[in-house]
Amino acid sequence: MTAYEKMTIEELKAEQKALSKKYGDLKSQGLSLDMSRGKPSTDQLDLSDDILTNVSSTKDAFTPSGTDVRNYGVLDGLPECRQLFADLLEVDVKNVIMDGNASLRVMFDYITQCMLPNALDDGWLAEGKPIKFLCPCPGYDRHFAILDYYHIEMISIDMYDDGPDIEQIKEAIKDEQVKGMFCVPKYSNPTGCTYSDEKVKAIAALKPAAKNFRVIWDNAYIIHDLVEEDEADKLLNIFPEAYKNGTEDMFFEVCSTSKITFSGAGVSAIAASERNIQAILERMGRQFISNDKINQLRHIRFLKDIDTLKAHMAKHRAILAPKFKAVDKAFCEGFSESGIATWSKPKGGYFINLDIMDGTAKRCAELCKEAGVTLTAPGAPFPYGKDPRDRNIRVAPSYPTPEELEISAEILVISARLAAIEKLLEKIG
Repeated sequence: MTAYEKMTIEELKAEQKALSKKYGDLKSQGLSLDMSRGKPSTDQLDLSDDILTNVSSTKDAFTPSGTDVRNYGVLDGLPECRQLFADLLEVDVKNVIMDGNASLRVMFDYITQCMLPNALDDGWLAEGKPIKFLCPCPGYDRHFAILDYYHIEMISIDMYDDGPDIEQIKEAIKDEQVKGMFCVPKYSNPTGCTYSDEKVKAIAALKPAAKNFRVIWDNAYIIHDLVEEDEADKLLNIFPEAYKNGTEDMFFEVCSTSKITFSGAGVSAIAASERNIQAILERMGRQFISNDKINQLRHIRFLKDIDTLKAHMAKHRAILAPKFKAVDKAFCEGFSESGIATWSKPKGGYFINLDIMDGTAKRCAELCKEAGVTLTAPGAPFPYGKDPRDRNIRVAPSYPTPEELEISAEILVISARLAAIEKLLEKIG
């Protein structure tokens, strides 16, 4: 029972009056603040400005191996760029393909490939039955949007501090119409959790009824630590475990530089088994002749190697970590007395997962919006946008300035407390 639930009606109304005064003062400032998406700030984007000038003339347009990046060819991507991502993902370079500017489009394309006849099988649609997908949640709303676009039925899987509920997964995959699962295994969006070694091993050992089952291993935050490397969460590499179990064809891993360099002009990479790589290249060879090799060259000249990449990410950390600490401090101070909220304290990634009193998240977001603070729509981290407990709020501290964050967090705390009091007064009648 929270402190608010122990209060009398008179005490709740007195608290409501005091909070309403603070809320009104903040609302009167005419603010326009955004904590809705995990966008890098301008300061973070500025870190990569050298990318814009390191390929500036004909003499700059050749790779060390002699490839003219202005022309067609090299469908699987520049070898130098593939090697950087192979080192990052800890896989053999032969198992890496470079793709377009963002991993989200890559995942959409891969789901499309799985739906239709492809180099591996006849495709999910050929079976003429409903297609289902497992969705650990709270999860990434854009994953759910891909599935919704194709009218794929989404099945919620509970998420814990060490990853998804394996027993729920094992039960669900007995249905051969369950064709796959989305995972963000490191610093998961939005909970910030990293899958434990045990969970990774269990996922690698899954034996689904569907022979064409696929796990989309979205490793978006693989190197996005908020702490020093020796303190950061460690994620077990899925592929060695998959090869041990003979399930390597089940996994499709993606990552990109969207939050490393430029969000709208990065490069993405795919890691997969040999059979999957060939199937993907078969599709890509019919879709286009080559990806943007100029951008790949820009990135490899800027990021160079894994050590340079780590040094670059330390600069991101210096900008981001204080913002996460500021939000945590505001939550500690603002929620301590009421006891109505719990929140994650991630070691990396781009989000803080906030759970407030059941039945109040939508009202909290309304109050925030009225006061000039935009949040991710409540329910977004769940399939179909429906949070069964109406309590979850995804907080994105990356884009606002530190000063804006301080005000935004204060408004969020006050709004959550006001929404909780309204709910309790309504219950009391």
